Amino acid sequence: MATRIDCEVIVIGGGMVGATLTAALARSGMEVALIDRAPPPPAFDAEHYGLRVSALNRASEYLLDNLGIWSELLARRVSPFRRMEVWDALSDGYICFDSADIGEPHLGHIVENDLLTRVLHSHLAHITTVTLRYHSEPVRFHVHAGIAALELADGELIRGGMLVGADGARSWVRQAAGIRERAASYAQCAIVAEVRSEQPHRQTARQRFLGTGPLAFLPLANGNCSIVWSCDEPLAEELPGLDPAVFAQRLGEAFGWRLGAVAPAGPVRAFPLARAHAESYVADRCVLVGDAAHTVHPLAGQGVNLGLADAAALAQVVAEARGTGRDPGSPRVLRSYERWRKGENLLMLGALDGMQKLFARREPWLCWLRGAGLRITDHNPLLKRQLASRAMGLSGDLPTLARPASRPAA
Repeated sequence: MATRIDCEVIVIGGGMVGATLTAALARSGMEVALIDRAPPPPAFDAEHYGLRVSALNRASEYLLDNLGIWSELLARRVSPFRRMEVWDALSDGYICFDSADIGEPHLGHIVENDLLTRVLHSHLAHITTVTLRYHSEPVRFHVHAGIAALELADGELIRGGMLVGADGARSWVRQAAGIRERAASYAQCAIVAEVRSEQPHRQTARQRFLGTGPLAFLPLANGNCSIVWSCDEPLAEELPGLDPAVFAQRLGEAFGWRLGAVAPAGPVRAFPLARAHAESYVADRCVLVGDAAHTVHPLAGQGVNLGLADAAALAQVVAEARGTGRDPGSPRVLRSYERWRKGENLLMLGALDGMQKLFARREPWLCWLRGAGLRITDHNPLLKRQLASRAMGLSGDLPTLARPASRPAA
């Protein structure tokens, strides 16, 4: 016999953003049902790193710390990065950000996506106001008399005051709500792998802009690096199938041997890259967060930080409405979230899109111009501080949960 669950908020998508949002909503006492197509996250693997990682900025750290998650991550493994070096392969442009120069202990942390998801779900499993549903396929969504109703493939019915789509770039929720998006392929793929390097990474994130796309080396706690090599599709189709020794040679050359010889420490995978932005974040009793609302190029590592900021903002707007007796799922409340986050996300999407296009150009005059721009910025401490503060999530209209509480994040 089919069952029915009544709650205040239904969240579809149990990834990093959806699970963080669920924790934030539950923190304010709300009853939340988290629906995920995937099985429960696997147990922590102390020996092997997850293939995909994220560069969490300080705002994301504060958010996770305020939710009681950050200490659990620190108890397992994360890698701080205290410096960031960026240079252009087609010019002499170079810029370096150092946390010591801006009075911060670090710029951020590299965290495995799977590990963060696992820690979040472990946390949620102990919250009595959270209902977790795995292996659950949504099949129908409708709204009647101010109630959002979600039907699952197994016949279960979930009812709540609103439905949140945190289900990624191919969002079922976005499609079910009839929200259109503007999307375009970059004609690139991100090649990801864990690699060993001859020289230590010294807790420094590095990125080299190549004519075929940016190549980033992100420091891991075991001394290796996680690479994100965004390259044009013909090259992306070739690289994963290369013999490891040949791949290592190609990778070392592309990185200018910055860390000496390199070698893959595991599988090499490719993921297609695209940019997209939903025309609206809101429909009747429905709202989008994270990649369901926007996807950006990974060249600055800001995708997950934007999604976590969405989660913190939506949780704040909903909790404030609930606390003052207003309907959290009403159009007025959800539109206030959209106004808060849409402009911020569009600004970042435009900036990253512009950077990707700028560094893909190979005209000599343009290479010289962008090289000069990097050098000038590198010698301007005030401008560098402003750029670093923005990227670290220490400035701008931040949700309360993304700000430090009584103590800074570790």
